[in-house]
Amino acid sequence: MGRKSLRTDRRKEIVRAFYKTAKQQGLHNVSIGKLAVEMDMNPSLIIHYFKTKEALVFGLIEYILDRYKNLYVARKKEEQTSIEVLHEVLDNLFSGKRNKLVDDDVFYNCFTLIFRNPRIKEKYKALHDSLRRMLADILDRCKEDGYLFTGDTYQTADLIFLFVEGAYYYLSMINDPEEYEEKMNLYKNQALEILDLYHHTIHNREKAG
Repeated sequence: MGRKSLRTDRRKEIVRAFYKTAKQQGLHNVSIGKLAVEMDMNPSLIIHYFKTKEALVFGLIEYILDRYKNLYVARKKEEQTSIEVLHEVLDNLFSGKRNKLVDDDVFYNCFTLIFRNPRIKEKYKALHDSLRRMLADILDRCKEDGYLFTGDTYQTADLIFLFVEGAYYYLSMINDPEEYEEKMNLYKNQALEILDLYHHTIHNREKAG
């Protein structure tokens, strides 16, 4: 048990260092040798845990997924209804919070590998599917509680992610903070429209004000 835990901890340590080094130098520029130098570690020890750079990339994708899962966790201490959780998650998704969790350069450099490596493509798709399922689970709870009347919750989650992923791709080219926030709010309101929650949200804000 102890040895397994130590192995898991060491693998996580290496992946975190891989992410940090990729953020500094660019994913395509990082070799196991360069990573070993950054970690002040013998390359053979890294190879003991990750036989190839591809294996390291797999670990990095899992690390990215774990980071993104934070977007789906409601941070408020008091007990929340399912619809309150959904609103908080949407606030997280349509904000700069995602950029703080994972560096865009690392994410997109990692993403480009899907065009050359079928296994990485499969891994990346699994990442995106997993995030969609997490949102669909929240939508399911809202539907069960009578807040939503959408049909296929996974399909609805998929549509919302089209806004999220398209938003981050496009907004990465915008430097003006006001324009960034304006467009992000627009995309978020479109997602609320899909869920038929936009007017309900405006009404609650006016009532609270």
